[in-house]
Amino acid sequence: MPERGGSMNIFVLILLCFAVPSLQAGDEETGGFSHSKPNYWNNRKIVEAKGEPDSVIWVVQLSDLHFSVHHPDRALQFRDFVGPALAMINPSLVLITGDLTDGKSKDLLTMIQIEEEWMEYQNVMEEVITRSGLDKSIFFDLRGNHDKFGVPSVGGSFDYFSNYSISGQLGRNANVFSVTAQAGQHKYLFVGFDSTMSVGLRGPSNVFGHPTDQLLTDLDLELSQWDSLTTDPVTKISFGHFPLSFSASSLSGKSLRDIFLKHSLSAYLCGHLHTRFGKNLKRHHHSNSSFLSRKFFQFNLHQVSSGNITNCSVKVPPVQEFWEWEMGDWRKSRAMRVLAIDRGHVSYVDIDFKTESNKTILLPTFPLDSRFMSRSSFAYEYKCHEMATSALIRALVFSISPIVSVEARIYDSNPGTLSLILQAPMSRTRVDNISRGALYTAPWNYKAFEDPSPDRYYLQIEATDIAGRSTLSVLRPFSVNGLTAKVSWTWNEFRVMGVQWAALYFPVLWSALFIMLSMLILPKVILIFSKKQYTYNNFKVNKSFLNGMAWVIQEISKVPMLWFCIVGYLIYLMAFPWFIGKVFTDGKDWGYMTCMGWVVKTSNETNKHRYIGSPDILVVVLSHLLFVVYPAIFIMVAFAVERGVYGYHFISLLAKKEDDYDHNNKRRESFDLTSNVRLSVWFKWRWIRKVLLIICAVLCWKHFLNCRAVMKAYEMNPFLHCPMYCFVTPLLLGYVAYHTRGIH
Repeated sequence: MPERGGSMNIFVLILLCFAVPSLQAGDEETGGFSHSKPNYWNNRKIVEAKGEPDSVIWVVQLSDLHFSVHHPDRALQFRDFVGPALAMINPSLVLITGDLTDGKSKDLLTMIQIEEEWMEYQNVMEEVITRSGLDKSIFFDLRGNHDKFGVPSVGGSFDYFSNYSISGQLGRNANVFSVTAQAGQHKYLFVGFDSTMSVGLRGPSNVFGHPTDQLLTDLDLELSQWDSLTTDPVTKISFGHFPLSFSASSLSGKSLRDIFLKHSLSAYLCGHLHTRFGKNLKRHHHSNSSFLSRKFFQFNLHQVSSGNITNCSVKVPPVQEFWEWEMGDWRKSRAMRVLAIDRGHVSYVDIDFKTESNKTILLPTFPLDSRFMSRSSFAYEYKCHEMATSALIRALVFSISPIVSVEARIYDSNPGTLSLILQAPMSRTRVDNISRGALYTAPWNYKAFEDPSPDRYYLQIEATDIAGRSTLSVLRPFSVNGLTAKVSWTWNEFRVMGVQWAALYFPVLWSALFIMLSMLILPKVILIFSKKQYTYNNFKVNKSFLNGMAWVIQEISKVPMLWFCIVGYLIYLMAFPWFIGKVFTDGKDWGYMTCMGWVVKTSNETNKHRYIGSPDILVVVLSHLLFVVYPAIFIMVAFAVERGVYGYHFISLLAKKEDDYDHNNKRRESFDLTSNVRLSVWFKWRWIRKVLLIICAVLCWKHFLNCRAVMKAYEMNPFLHCPMYCFVTPLLLGYVAYHTRGIH
């Protein structure tokens, strides 16, 4: 995600050429595949997966590499680990889903394109391709938001992706491209797309994907390319950089989710969020989900499909659902994913190069993990007796050493502890001269494991190589009857996967401003037009919630200068620019940001781009409103209330002292506040004011850090380019602290 400070992405200009569906792969063979090497990439291509195992393919996904001039270890370890791993796995495709370079200064605050990082990426990828022995044309990399920081236009001098990426070198210039891997009678369609913004702002106003209507149309066409051309089964996978929770809708209101549901994808593969938000960044989408879930929130990782699958007619359209699987990052986690499709069943295993040796990789392909399988399609196969692979437990085994034995184990968790109930040796499928990998199978009676609980039974595979090293797969639950085990998000996972931030930005923005203005204006109106005054004394007599709230809110309106400044500042934030800054890498072009987005004009264009970078600017706008302005207003109200309560006690004690008249001596006693015990106790009670002053200092420090980040990001002078953003809140806090120090 968005690292702290928020990285925002820009979308590539939409030029899409669709070639005539599919040219067969060329004559050159590498690792059992046939690939063509065009100078300019045809938008649709077929890769023939020759050899055993039949009807099974596997691909590798990498994401968020963040090669950086400040962290050379990322590129060095990528070269040392990934090259040999790819040689061992021999995938059909390698998908690199964005953020190839970091584009950040050492302090992480300035975000622009750095050519040295792109040169490093190109050199490392050439070495990885050479060490892996794979064909360069099966590598597919695409832009992430970091790869678009400060890029005014695609094809311009700072569009280093077009020059140094593999896709750029092979002429994959379209925003949507596809490749079909074919194994036996099965076709596996992979469609990648670039949804970064067409005009690349610097971060932090660059976090969201921005698919246009044209991109969605092209994506729809690519995903439907085999629908009328073949009767063979087609499994559809899409890949991009942004999760759907960080993808905006198009101008017409359409979304990527709509297209994916229409084509009943098996999975959408993405990156962007990084492992630090959690390892369970997955989400199930279903066409029958509620309006709230579609537009704003999805509270659970799974979405329940409606009804049971009872109609087994071949004319019944497929259930509209798909899985969204976010990929962990290489940047810190050193993660890589191997994804396999076995006769339409999709499964994967994540590799951690940080903690594991990975001399042997195990990927069970059947039965499926009951937590993350496509529930409706699998239930259909079960109820309609179409489970072609059900008679065999199946697993792919990749190893640098010869494997001497593979064993499948099934455990029953029903007693509360895992009990081994099946242990079966697995044998390798037929090996030929161009075998692409090792698929091991073991016969079993799957009907013996039918159970109403989707996580009662667990599968584990163990492989032993010729050196005696034993490798175990992770225990995972399975269900043969299409039931799905429940998995819950943590709070961190929910807030990045379950919340549709693009749809929420404007409702949250206008709601926050409306509530603030209502809190300020309504009490003022009551003061002007109502004879009833809400005071601390009234609240002491009638201690109701509404009476208390009316008194508290009305206190701020009794400080006229402060009230007018706060209201004026809120109106300014709604209608006027927040700051002016440099938005592109070269630093020549300036733009200004409002709460609606950026208004920028590039050097080579006459028209302005209005309100781009929305909702990306929410990392600046909502952060300032909700975590600076809102708390500041509450603190100002607290200062005013504290001064009011103090004044009431002061007056009451003064009145008490007036009654203490020495009638014998016929004189008033002197009123010495410091000598009066009760007043001295009250003075000490003003520790609340001291606490408020400390909170003020903390809030101003946080605001200073925010201002520093924004000034560094856009090369601004606080006095010239962002005075209203930087100075209004601290000045108002200082004024109210000074104004409420005593009573009048």
